[in-house]
Amino acid sequence: MGKSVYSLVLDDDVVNAVDKLAHSMNTSRSNLINTILAQKVELDTPQMRIESIFSAMQSLIDNRFQLIDRQSNSTMSIKSMLEYKYKPTIRYSVELARDTGGKVGSLKVRLRTTSGNLMGLMESFFTLWRELEKAELSHLFTGGFPGSISQGCFTRDFYSPARERLNDKDIGMAIGRYIRLIDKCIQQYFDNLDDPQRAARLTEQTYKQYLDEGVLIL
Repeated sequence: MGKSVYSLVLDDDVVNAVDKLAHSMNTSRSNLINTILAQKVELDTPQMRIESIFSAMQSLIDNRFQLIDRQSNSTMSIKSMLEYKYKPTIRYSVELARDTGGKVGSLKVRLRTTSGNLMGLMESFFTLWRELEKAELSHLFTGGFPGSISQGCFTRDFYSPARERLNDKDIGMAIGRYIRLIDKCIQQYFDNLDDPQRAARLTEQTYKQYLDEGVLIL
């Protein structure tokens, strides 16, 4: 959906009210006016689609997670607390694409800590997780599994399967379930650090159970 610059003549009071509402919604004047007009003519904009996905994603986020103030219209971040030693937080940041096909967005997972030892343990989990997903899902990604680890951060791209016609709610629910899954597996892994084999086995079992439930793969 392309964008162009248009001139509009509006009452000052209307603009002031729009600006106040836009500020409270953490968006711009142009984006808010665009959304209001789109709703009036019953047209879905990319930003409306993004908000719909985030709304569905939030519906699956329980009280273990805390929403972080949004920094942009296309990004949402939440955090959870890791029950381990200093109780550091794990940050999950989802950035959505504005188009409706192919890549729908990406997730970044990072442990907020200054401890080199703790960061090393988290990177060990990320390595285990990435290899597990590659083993189970590589056949769905002919161009290579869309997950990487860099500087203590795990990044996972999400794609809409060509064989499926996923709506916004489907996508949001799928991303929300994935975040709940990886957060659960991280906690299990750290709960069993004294037995690395058991930690790895529990992670694999939990992940395969998630797949067996027939979830949408993105």
